[in-house]
Amino acid sequence: MRKFDIGNHKPSVGQQVAILSILGFWLFYVIIITLRAAVSDWPSQEELALRRVVVTVFGIGITYLLYRLLRLFEDKALSTRIATAFAAAIPCAIAVGIFNYYMFNVYDPQSLFDEAHMEKMREYMERENYALQAIVEDSVSRFFFIISWASLYMTLSYAGEVRTVERKAARFAQAAQDAELRSLRYQVNPHFLFNTLNSLSTLVMRSQPEEAEKMILNLSKFYRTSLSGDPLEDVALSEEVHLQNLYLDIEAVRFPKRLKTETHIPDKLMDVLVPGLILQPLVENAIKHGVAHSKRPVTISISAEAKGDFLKLTVADDGEAQPQNISKDQNSGIGLANVRDRLETRFGNQAKLETAHPKAGGFIATLTMPLISDI
Repeated sequence: MRKFDIGNHKPSVGQQVAILSILGFWLFYVIIITLRAAVSDWPSQEELALRRVVVTVFGIGITYLLYRLLRLFEDKALSTRIATAFAAAIPCAIAVGIFNYYMFNVYDPQSLFDEAHMEKMREYMERENYALQAIVEDSVSRFFFIISWASLYMTLSYAGEVRTVERKAARFAQAAQDAELRSLRYQVNPHFLFNTLNSLSTLVMRSQPEEAEKMILNLSKFYRTSLSGDPLEDVALSEEVHLQNLYLDIEAVRFPKRLKTETHIPDKLMDVLVPGLILQPLVENAIKHGVAHSKRPVTISISAEAKGDFLKLTVADDGEAQPQNISKDQNSGIGLANVRDRLETRFGNQAKLETAHPKAGGFIATLTMPLISDI
């Protein structure tokens, strides 16, 4: 069970709002009663108004005490708060009813009425249980008045709690999304490292130390650049392409005669923002299924174009036509699944990954995502 600490708990309705609502309710009351008295042409209007203000001030104080009591139950169930409000409104209404009776019937009534009215007042007051009946009748009307304010306060309080819960849910959802993005983003590096170490192992086994050293240096540059950024932040397209060129330089050591690269990025798109390393699995896919399986030179091209409010990034290779089973594997690998998941987590249904196998051979992967300008 939660412990409630009125000193540390932040109320769902601020004290200023609560006080303003109390003042507003009682101001409405005193205006209505004053207008009724004016229409009825009661005598001693000024004296009546003065005493009415005194009763109103007393009522404001009693309602404020009710507010402080309800504050103590803000961490309880709504049904408990409602029951507390109804129960506490009864003594509050009785207190106001008694004070009102005293101000208008006991305290110097001669100053309110002329002799004819005073004679009628005496007749009424001489009746049995007149005071009790008058207090009960007034208390009943005060009860509904006070419980109306309490209902407004609890409505505001509940609405405040709902907004707080919604904000917390939004923060939790954002935290979950950030965690998923980090997880997907960090999946890229181990996958890439595994492939690179395999290539490095091949060079060592072939006694190619110079090529192995060059690959290690390029690998160091790649990781220094890729790990320096926040995985939740987007990067400029120019930086993303630079990272892919570093990776292609690494693979060029492994395939010096077979790997050719092309980049077609308009200058106006160099500064648009994309998720970091979003192209990495696509370039790896082209190396694995295009260059590695070919005995002739294969060109890997990276291109970009703007289509309205969307950016299209394409990674394509002109490798050999693949058998049906390999083509299916190429289209549903871990790398492509990672790209799809990252796009969906980052952009929802505004982004997509499309793949194609041209009849002449090769593979084309096209990313479509919102065009985000670095401004």
